[in-house]
Amino acid sequence: MSSAIPKPIYFFDEADGKDRALLGGKGAGLAEMTKLGLPVPPGFIITTDICEKFYEAGRHMPDGLMDEVRKSIRKLEVMTGKKFGGAENPLLVSVRSGAAVSMPGMMDTILDLGLNDETVEGLAKNTDARFAWDSYRRFVQMFGKIVLGIDDRQFEKAMAGADLNDDKSLRKLTAAFKSLCEKGGRKFPADPYRQLELAINAVFMSWTGKRSAEFRRQHGITPEMANGTAVAVVAMVFGNMGPDSATGVVFTRDPVTGEKKIYGDYLTNAQGEDVVSGKANPSHIDQMEKELPDAYRQLAEVCEKLENHFRECQHTEITIERGKLYMLQTRTAKMSAVASVKTSVDMYHEGLLGKTEALQRIDPEGLEQALYPRIESAKHRAIATGIPASPGAASGVAVFDSSRAETLARHGNRVILVMKEIKPDDVSAFRLCAGILTSSGGKTSHPVVVARGMGRPCVASCTQIEIDPEGKRFSIDGRLAVSEGQTITIDGSTGRVYVGEVPTSKAEISSEFKEILQWASEMKVIKIRANADTPENAALARKYGAEGIGLCRTEWMFNQHERRALFARMVMAESDSDRRKALSDLERLQRSDFKSIFKEMQGLPVTIRLLDPPLHEFLPKEEDLMMQIFELKSEGGPKAEKGMLEREKMLRRVHELSEINPMLGHRGIRVGITFPEIYEMQIRAICEAAAELTKEGVRVEPQVMVPQVGMVNELATIRHMFESVKREVEHRHKVKLKMMFGSMIEVVRACLLADEIAHVADFLSFGTNDLTQATFSFSREDAEGKFLPVYLEKRIISANPFQTLDSKGVGRLMTMTVESARKVKKDMEVGICGEHGGDPRSIELCARMGLDYVSASSHRIPIAILAAAQSAIRGSRETKLSRFLAD
Repeated sequence: MSSAIPKPIYFFDEADGKDRALLGGKGAGLAEMTKLGLPVPPGFIITTDICEKFYEAGRHMPDGLMDEVRKSIRKLEVMTGKKFGGAENPLLVSVRSGAAVSMPGMMDTILDLGLNDETVEGLAKNTDARFAWDSYRRFVQMFGKIVLGIDDRQFEKAMAGADLNDDKSLRKLTAAFKSLCEKGGRKFPADPYRQLELAINAVFMSWTGKRSAEFRRQHGITPEMANGTAVAVVAMVFGNMGPDSATGVVFTRDPVTGEKKIYGDYLTNAQGEDVVSGKANPSHIDQMEKELPDAYRQLAEVCEKLENHFRECQHTEITIERGKLYMLQTRTAKMSAVASVKTSVDMYHEGLLGKTEALQRIDPEGLEQALYPRIESAKHRAIATGIPASPGAASGVAVFDSSRAETLARHGNRVILVMKEIKPDDVSAFRLCAGILTSSGGKTSHPVVVARGMGRPCVASCTQIEIDPEGKRFSIDGRLAVSEGQTITIDGSTGRVYVGEVPTSKAEISSEFKEILQWASEMKVIKIRANADTPENAALARKYGAEGIGLCRTEWMFNQHERRALFARMVMAESDSDRRKALSDLERLQRSDFKSIFKEMQGLPVTIRLLDPPLHEFLPKEEDLMMQIFELKSEGGPKAEKGMLEREKMLRRVHELSEINPMLGHRGIRVGITFPEIYEMQIRAICEAAAELTKEGVRVEPQVMVPQVGMVNELATIRHMFESVKREVEHRHKVKLKMMFGSMIEVVRACLLADEIAHVADFLSFGTNDLTQATFSFSREDAEGKFLPVYLEKRIISANPFQTLDSKGVGRLMTMTVESARKVKKDMEVGICGEHGGDPRSIELCARMGLDYVSASSHRIPIAILAAAQSAIRGSRETKLSRFLAD
């Protein structure tokens, strides 16, 4: 063995099951279960180090590896009492992939390896001919597809009409399969060691295969998290030995609801691929208690041991050979958000987890699933019912091809992907689809597990629908037909399928969800506020635990049709008096809006951003006005003439206000200075609303925030206006208002001059969307639609900077701003109000900077609260570690 290669192989009983990086997740699980004394077939693991060596050597096996494999096989022969390649009592093995990070179904596995024309006869003597030849035809098909590159459809075509219960038919089928391999240019190898070498090579190669590479890209799995796959070589146990044998996939708790009961699918007289591929329609695990009671009892005992050891819900693969249970895999289960929350709380109360452990095992992003819509009422008649595989209701147009689904979804269509079975290659479309519907496969097939992990509603094994992929349609009982492009609705919580768009209702927050949020709220350090512009959003945010509003966009209040017309009238006004009349009407409406929001958030701060967009956004578009003028000119008559003159006047105003770069032009504080009456109106509406509520005994804490500040003199001008209006309103109402005046920090110059701005402002709030645009010189709308996806694919950037804060550039500017401002005012309140406030990684960065709060959209408040708690837990551990190292 070359000295350059580290120890390449570990048997299950000698490996450290905690070293996932070396052994891969599958190998680590097998090693750990072996040490627990659970029924695991013997086997060994070729480490991820060897996979790295494989790629370093230009995709060639490292020198000496197969010598070590041969030694390990001889040891496995002693352990099993069987002979690899033996004609009497042959040893067969599975060759299975397994990376450090779970990637269900994304890499290759080969079963029944070691069979040839001689060993199959030996297997038949020890068992029966049907079983032996069924195993052989399975092996040739799997080996031919994965190792020799034969199109699986050719095997499926050859298998049509074959009697899989007759050994003579299976002999002919196996010969036909081998003939297909030869026609494909590769002879099927008879030598078991050659089979093994090629299989190991194929598993290593699958690490860079299209579907596994795409899975890693979609899930952000970096080389630091997993850099190659291990290979587990395991002595075969057989679920296809007859009615007392079976194969299955089992969760120790329900991964959809979190209920504490064994959950899963199984097939009698079958092998593992039959279940995880989604091709067959398995039985629910509850049926096993009646059909195979002894095996079910063994399984229940193993599940309890696994949970007590791992302290996590486990996702296992099992085989039952003639009544005896074998464990082939265990890993932490991918669960719906509802299940993740429930199991975390339940395991805390069961004494398996502490609060911090319970909080840390929940994916903050996944919490959004728990808030998914559901079908509104039972009055809608379902056309079919399948297995409820991933929760949530979704409507969209039916599409029968994953590539077309991706294309349509990228163009803004809501798509339900409808297929007989989902193959791993189709998974890349899941993230873009609204939901998935299949006519076969169980809840535990690999693609369904992936869909659930992504939070996509899924109905699986809907056997009532007959799918015609070529005709792009499905039918039910040969009558009702749904064609591509028709809207359907699926409910992944109940398994029901509906024609048309069915109304949905908001999800109920469970008691476990409330308990998790309570724990997280107690542990977090940074505060969580909401981006909310309506009383409804404010109420929802408060319900979810928001500690105030960090961004109320006043311009959104003008977007109702009648208000937009009123604002347009103000923009079009030719005289100061006309402008002030329109502003007076707007002030009355805004005052009412602010009162409603203040009432919902009473006792908590509400940060109101003064008008930000350019004025021309409130006028009709130039092309629309020109079309209207043309139509009125064609119509003729006095009424049309009057309308035409009005639109020509508006068109001239649009031309006056239009700009080459409007987002860098006359907007934000620049509008407030050139049209001071607008900002004056808004400040007065805020003060009046606060004064009226204060007199009613309602506690209000408004914060007036000015956007697009780049110069301290700009801010000082608006501060003077604010103080003047505030004094006037306080005097008239005979109240003292508790209000703060602050600046958004979204212009790079403001970051550089934060110490000057801090002398004028009471608080600062980063507008991270615009600050990111300014720092990168990216237009968000153009960047996300054109080149950012390419940058992500080529790993030029690791994350979309408009979703996750750029720590090196934007983060450095923010840190500089905080430090500079707090040198002037050490208790200066600083937060963020961009969309980054709902992103867990951005929240972590903000907490490390020492920000007081982040502000997120109402529906993401629970995500932000949990992410903030997890950040605080990590920060506390790091502090303890640094103190320990210092001591």
